[in-house]
This record gives sequence, C-alpha cells and structure tokens, in this order.
Amino acid sequence: MTETKSNNGLKVIAGLLGVVLLGTIIYTVSLYQDKVKTTADLTKEKDLVVEDLSSLKSEYDKAILESNATNEELVSARDNIAKYIDSVKTMKADISSLSRYRRQVSVLKKEREQLLRQVDSLTQSNTLIAMQRDSTFVELEKQTVFNDSLVVQNTQLADVVEKGSALNLSKFTVDAVKERNSGKLVSTSRATRTDKFKICFTVANNVIAEAGDREFFVEILDPQGNVLGESYSKTNDNGASVTYSKGTNFYYENKSLDVCDYINKPAGDFQKGNYMVNVYDDGLKLLGTSKFTLK
Repeated sequence: MTETKSNNGLKVIAGLLGVVLLGTIIYTVSLYQDKVKTTADLTKEKDLVVEDLSSLKSEYDKAILESNATNEELVSARDNIAKYIDSVKTMKADISSLSRYRRQVSVLKKEREQLLRQVDSLTQSNTLIAMQRDSTFVELEKQTVFNDSLVVQNTQLADVVEKGSALNLSKFTVDAVKERNSGKLVSTSRATRTDKFKICFTVANNVIAEAGDREFFVEILDPQGNVLGESYSKTNDNGASVTYSKGTNFYYENKSLDVCDYINKPAGDFQKGNYMVNVYDDGLKLLGTSKFTLK
C-alpha cells in the first residue's frame, strides 16, 4: 500500500515537472520569435534610413554635376551624407540609434533645401550676368563696325569674347565598367572586376565659341595620387603644366555635345581606394572634377 502511494506521488511530481518544462519551452520559443521579429523590424528601419540618406546623396550628386563650377558647400554636404551612410550600414541597429539618425535625416533634408535654393539663386544670377554680357557684346560689336577708332572698346570686346568663347561642361560622369564576352559594358564598384574607366561629359553650347577640332585632357589620380595611364604632359602659354592620362579629341559646332572616352586597365588590376578624375580644356582650365571609390 505504501509503495503504491509512493509511485503515485512520483507520477504527480513527474507530471508537474513535465508541465513546467513544456511551459518553459513555450516561453523560450515565444521570446526567440519576438527577438527575431524585433531584429527584422530594426533591420528594415535601418535599410529605410540608408535609403533616405542615399536619396539625399543622389540629389547632391545631381546638383553638383549640373553646376558649372564646383560648389564647396554642396560637395561638403554630400561627403557628410556619405559618412552617415557608412555609419548606419556598420552600426548595430537599436531603437535609440535609429531614432537619432532619423532626426538627422530630417535636419539634412532641411539643409539640402536651403543649399539648393542658394544654388538656384546663384544660377539665376549667373544667367542674368550672361544676358548682360551678351547684351554688352552686341553693343560693342555695333560700335566697332561704325567706329574703328574706339580702341578702348575694342580691347574690352576682345576680353569679353575670350572669356565668353571658353567651353564649359554641363555634365560630367565617371563609371568603372567590366566588359563582358559579348562586348557589353556593365558598371561595377569592385577593383578586381573593373576593366576600364568610362569618362563622359557634355560640352555646353556656346554660340560665340570658335567651331572646329578641340582636345580636352583627362587626368586620373589613383589612391596614391599618381597619374593613371601614359602620363603625358601639357604646358599652356602662361607656363602652367598638367600631367594627364589621355587627350580626348572631338569636333565642336557650337552646340551641346556628348563626349565619352575610356581609360584601359594598367599592367595589373586597378587598385582599391579613392580615385579623382579631372578634365581640362586646351588652355588647361579645369572644367570638372569627379571622385569615386573602388572596393
């Protein structure tokens, strides 16, 4: 009788332990599922922050390319956003950090709007100056036709023509590409996959520039600051010189013109790191600068 009671007691204890174990397992599984869901939500939120920052960076890239001259404030703002993107990608996602970066995105959007308004204002001012310059040019030309004795006006006219006839770039892009067996070129950001650099720019229309054969000089600086390519040298009338990677020839007819050229892979593979590409006109005036990174 006593042994039967003992067995029954053990069964009850075993049953209770089983219930406790089952409850523990259910609770542990629930905690794990909550953790997985929380991690997924944080990762999604992190990706959204990176997407917002990348969109802001793209808008700055576009504004910089559309500007005739490098705007240091735009470049600085763009570079800061790139740093934020790197920070978000490498950080361990948590609610506090993501909230801070979300607030920073709002601040950066407001800063972008203010900077772009300034750029628009400068563009309008430059347009007005260009119109005034063109109007002055016309008036000086009329005076020259009717009065050859106006030496001072002729000198001013020559100066206006020299500056006004200079070519400028309205667009400038650099792309690392890999050439497939079919001959098709595809973009890449990896040094080991890169076969050549594709440099494209748009020469802006200029009705008073002299039409004819032109040559622009492309200078590519590798991560160590060395000139990539054959390293040719060019000196202008003022004694200034530039060592460049390649000369690009084209025929200009006073209309907007798209020009592309390629810099092939050196003896070895392209190096990983930051590259800078500069484009100069035939007088060694810097027309545009672009930076990119190979991983």
